Amino acid sequence: MDQHKLFRTIKMLGEAEFRNDEQLLAHVLTRIIQDEAIPITGGRIWKLEPASGTYRLVRQFGEMERIDKNFRIRVIEYPVFLALWKKGTVLSTETNRYLRQKGIKHYSATGVGERVAWKGYQLFQYVIAINAEFIKREMTFALNITGSALTAALRSRRVESKAKALEADIDKASEIQRSILPAHELKFCNYELYGVSVPDRIVGGDFFDYLQATSDKERLGVVIGDAASKGFSAAAQALYVSGALRIGVEYQTKISTLVRRLNRLVNKTFTPEHFISMVYAELTDSDSGLVVYVNAGHSTPLLYHAATDEVQRLPATGHLIGPFPGESYRSEFVVMARGDVLLLYTDGIVEASNEQQEMYGEQRLHHSLRQHRGRTPKEICQILLEEVQVFSRMAEYSDDKTLVAVKRVR
Repeated sequence: MDQHKLFRTIKMLGEAEFRNDEQLLAHVLTRIIQDEAIPITGGRIWKLEPASGTYRLVRQFGEMERIDKNFRIRVIEYPVFLALWKKGTVLSTETNRYLRQKGIKHYSATGVGERVAWKGYQLFQYVIAINAEFIKREMTFALNITGSALTAALRSRRVESKAKALEADIDKASEIQRSILPAHELKFCNYELYGVSVPDRIVGGDFFDYLQATSDKERLGVVIGDAASKGFSAAAQALYVSGALRIGVEYQTKISTLVRRLNRLVNKTFTPEHFISMVYAELTDSDSGLVVYVNAGHSTPLLYHAATDEVQRLPATGHLIGPFPGESYRSEFVVMARGDVLLLYTDGIVEASNEQQEMYGEQRLHHSLRQHRGRTPKEICQILLEEVQVFSRMAEYSDDKTLVAVKRVR
């Protein structure tokens, strides 16, 4: 067997597209049969059917007389099949009367694919057999290489298939997560709002939302949250909590009561280490600028007061959501005047680190918020997010980053 031709055939396995495993095996077997240096008269592909304990003929090639379609051989009656798991390739003389009648006298059998446990034996998923008038034992080396290469190729196909399925699932998960986020911009009475969330991975645990009961257009809930875990687990939590809040806001309850009920629900649904931090702020349609909020162990929101050029912190009014089922949450209030800006954010903003392991920090956020106070909520979020991304561009670790800016414009 021409080693160079064999090498080229194996190399092509990674370059060609095949509809299924059997097409790939048929392609290689055809190339082997066409090798003029080997007087091969035919070849066959057998597929293991463990339930019946047989190998079924799925493809045949060459000038030999045709074998009945789906012809089967019982494994226990064909010692060659049982010997392949140790040797890879076996040279033998045909003993099956029917196959001898079809002109098969001498043949080689090579195991291909995953090994399957069967009655104490390890059987290959496929067997490639070739027959010729005389087969040299030196061919077993080349056939073993071919069998190993084909096994690797089939394994790669399965991995690639699973990867494509996973990619589709990931895309769907990302699409679902995007669907729970509201439109970035919103106008409500005297306020303009803008929110943006950038997951560290394809999906993440940060979320924000604008909540309004169907029958109450005078109140708007603004929520931002951060699930403790990462990736799909965190995204599932975020989706769950966001959905629960959308349902809960319809019951016209106080936000402290809403968050308390949410806490008990999360405690029953998730394990203690899967907790969530969250801020729920409620805007009202009034000239007073009253904003009621609950901070459940979340990063401290910042309120810029235009009249005094000062930044007020809104500290936690209760513990994290999830670990403590009996926790109560206190609501507090602030007043927003014209030009004031309320900034909600997740810890991926202030804990973003540079290459020296220095965090961006709350003070930088204070300074940037004051510096850009005259801009729109959209501009404020985009500028802050860009600053954080540039600051942490060389860092090894990163986290989801979410910002929501609320500005009173009149």
